[in-house]
Amino acid sequence: MEANEPGGRSARKHQAIMEAATSVFMAKGYAGTSMDDIAKLAAVSKQTVYKHFADKEKLFAEIVLATTDRIEAMIDLVAVIPADADSLEENLLQMARQFLATLTQPQVLQLRRLIIANADTFPDLGAAWYEQGFERVLATLADTFQRLADQGLLRIDDPLLAANHFSGLLLWIPVNKAMFHGSPQHTQPQLDHYADAGVRAFLAAYR
Repeated sequence: MEANEPGGRSARKHQAIMEAATSVFMAKGYAGTSMDDIAKLAAVSKQTVYKHFADKEKLFAEIVLATTDRIEAMIDLVAVIPADADSLEENLLQMARQFLATLTQPQVLQLRRLIIANADTFPDLGAAWYEQGFERVLATLADTFQRLADQGLLRIDDPLLAANHFSGLLLWIPVNKAMFHGSPQHTQPQLDHYADAGVRAFLAAYR
């Protein structure tokens, strides 16, 4: 807390700095961002930014790792597929469409690109973001596939590999296009097609 500043006001400034930093880092990249840029967008002094964050590296790390909190909704999504043989394909299709829509949102793709671009400079940060975020989703999806296999709905020897196959079938085309083009290149009908085709390919291999 800043000296002589109520906790609520300090917390609001902290949040404003975080939001401003996220916007500026995504727009200008790590190297192109200055603490002056962030202070200006957050409508605070640069001194205030440094009171909350010791340097640009620590601020960057905090805004990156803060996004892993949003992964809980994805974990809930992949954990609740019912063990119902008659509706297995329909349930996987519904989950796949939501899964793909969430992970191809423009801000998610921007963040992914930002982290990859700075992976050589901050390898531990990139690893932490992956482990605390998408890797947890894959582990939960693997548990779900194991449960469905135990119920006789799927044939799976390696559930974690199956989870990677499933996500790869969905994400490979739209995410790679976005990474190389610098922005999303897909329409919603295309995403639905990738999701539907991915589920059919997955079931052809694993059912």
